[in-house]
Amino acid sequence: MTPTPVAGPSAWTGEEMRARGDWLVRLAAADVAEVEAALAAALAGGRDIATLSAADFPLPTLGPRLLAWRGEILDGRGFVQLRGLPVHRWTMREAATAWFGLGAHLGRAVTQNAKGHVLGHVRDLGLDAADPGVRVYQTTARQNFHTDSCDIVGLLCLRTARSGGLSCIVSSAAIHNAMLATRPDLVAELHRPLAIDRRGERAADGRGWWTAAVFNRDGPLLTTIYTRRYVESAQRHADAPRLGAATREALDLFDALCEDPRLRLDIAFEPGDVQLLCNHVILHDRTAYEDWPEPARKRHLLRLWLCPPVGRRLPPEFATRYGSVEVGARGGVAPPGTPPVAPLEPE
Repeated sequence: MTPTPVAGPSAWTGEEMRARGDWLVRLAAADVAEVEAALAAALAGGRDIATLSAADFPLPTLGPRLLAWRGEILDGRGFVQLRGLPVHRWTMREAATAWFGLGAHLGRAVTQNAKGHVLGHVRDLGLDAADPGVRVYQTTARQNFHTDSCDIVGLLCLRTARSGGLSCIVSSAAIHNAMLATRPDLVAELHRPLAIDRRGERAADGRGWWTAAVFNRDGPLLTTIYTRRYVESAQRHADAPRLGAATREALDLFDALCEDPRLRLDIAFEPGDVQLLCNHVILHDRTAYEDWPEPARKRHLLRLWLCPPVGRRLPPEFATRYGSVEVGARGGVAPPGTPPVAPLEPE
C-alpha cells in the first residue's frame, strides 16, 4: 500500500491542544454530588468493587455525558481530561469504588496483570526499572511512549509527586503525517509487520514472539500498536525476523517525533483528575519524578483498562495481545478464567 495522510480530529498536535484547552472538563458541584450519591449507594450495597456495573453506580445526568465523552475518545480526538473529583476527602475504598463505578459507564474493566487485577495502582514500590521482571509504572523512572493492551486507558490521580511525573501524550496520526511529509519511505517500513517479544509467554507453536505493524490502516482509520522495548527485545529470539537498517531508522524517527514539543502534549495532573485515552490513536508516557519521603504523600494513581461495547475493527494479529479482536470482548492480560480482583493497595 502507499501510505496517505490521516485526516480528522485524531490527528491533533500538542501546539493545537495547548491553544484550545477544550479537552479539559471541570466537573460542576452537581456532578460531584451525583458521584458521591452513587458512591454511598454502592458502599451500602456491599458489592465487591471488581463486580460493580453501571447499574450499581447510577449517574442519571453524568452517565449520558460519560457516553458522549466516550464517543470523543473512540471516534474524535482520542482523549478527555476531567477535573474536580474530591479524592482528598475519600478513603482508598471510596476512591476505588467511585473510580470503578465511573469506569463501568464507559466499558468493562479488563485485567492488567496475570493476577487478574482490574484495578491498577500506579505507584513507586522502590523497584529497579532495569529489572526485566519489573513494570516501569512501579518505579519513579520514565516510562517512554507506548500503547497498552486495551481499548481505553483510564487514570485517576490521587496524589502527585514532589516534582516531575508529568503525563505525556501524543497522537499517532500526527506522527504518521509528520513522517509522511518528510520521509515517506520510512512510513512504509512501519506499515510492515515487526517481531514483538511475548516477554516470557509462549505461543502454541513455541514461539516467544509475534508480529504486528506499528501503523495499521483500515480505510480512514489508523490504529497504532507500539512499545519499542518489546520490538528490540524480540531480537533475542534467533527465529525472529531481524530489524533492518531502514526499519531501525523508521523507529528512531518515530521516537524522535514522540519527543517533539510541537506534537506532544504534557499535562500536570492535579489530585482528582481523570484522564481517559483511546489506546489505538494515542501513545502515552510519564516523565521521571522525585517523590515525597512520607508514604502518605507519595504519588499515586488508580488505573483502569476498559473494553467498551462499541469500537473500531482491529487487525486480526492483535488477538495475540488482546486475547480477541471482537468488539466488547477484548483486552487484558490474565489467563482466561482468572477471577477479577480490585486490590486496595499496590501488589
